Amino acid sequence: MKLLKVLVLAVFGLAIGAKAAAAPIELKLGHVGGPGSLFEASSEEFAKRANAKLGNKAKVVVFGSSQLGSDKEMLQKVKLGTLTFALPSTVMSSESDLFGIFEMPYLVKDRAHMQRIEKEIFWSALAPAAEKKGVKVLAVWENGYRNITNNKRPIRVPADLDGIKLRTPKGKWRVKMFQAYGANPSPMALSEVFVALQTGVMDGQENPLIQIYSQKFQEVQKYLSMSGHVYTPAYLVTGNKQWNALPADVRKILEDTARETQAFVYSTAERFDNELVGKMKAAGMQVNEVDKAAFVKASKGIYTEFGKEVKGSQALIDKALALAK
Repeated sequence: MKLLKVLVLAVFGLAIGAKAAAAPIELKLGHVGGPGSLFEASSEEFAKRANAKLGNKAKVVVFGSSQLGSDKEMLQKVKLGTLTFALPSTVMSSESDLFGIFEMPYLVKDRAHMQRIEKEIFWSALAPAAEKKGVKVLAVWENGYRNITNNKRPIRVPADLDGIKLRTPKGKWRVKMFQAYGANPSPMALSEVFVALQTGVMDGQENPLIQIYSQKFQEVQKYLSMSGHVYTPAYLVTGNKQWNALPADVRKILEDTARETQAFVYSTAERFDNELVGKMKAAGMQVNEVDKAAFVKASKGIYTEFGKEVKGSQALIDKALALAK
């Protein structure tokens, strides 16, 4: 009888072991976007496509709304190997100074220009710089063109920002830019911004339209000024060590899928841009255009400072600007 029990337990244990062995590797992807955001749409589309190809080899599981931490925290987890993927944007300039090129105002003219910059500059200069810090970029997606909201007044020229307490993401060049415009910028995690605007700790913020709308900032902001001052890419990233530990066939599926998802990201972002101004107005926001020539003029000092401070950046800026033609 005892022998029978031992045999039953052994068979049961083998069955459990076989089931565990067959379970796919869980690959967690974290991002800060809320429900309805471009980050959510991009990540879910990538997961859907990748999982269809991966079968039982691995499974991408998405965690949005800063569930796994802020951008900075998730980047650290990626480098430590406790998180497989993250989707940072501006914060990448805190990992490598060269990523600050995408904080230069009015650099990227449109998505076609961005694709040329990606092809001619990003993969040869920026991606290797990130990899040296332990971060591997799998694909360049999008955060979007950023616009300004606030509760004080419409922003038409840089002087209108004088004294406004403005939330920015954690990238020092964004702070420097708004200081040059006369604002009082403060970096803050996206998950904290709604309450800061609601309570008056911050007068305003700047984000792509879909981030503004999905974070419900229109509920606590009066003015939307269509500055389009910076185009921010987003990057699907992983950690070097964890990436290299994955099977080669899994890595190929993930990397190929990440790159092919870009077309979906761009088309979705363009659709959001076309739809959301009307929705902002319907929500009660006052929307205005800005004098972009005045902002471009006020931005010249930032380009000069960035070019002098960050080694190799001036050549990249010159090349990026030339690719707009």
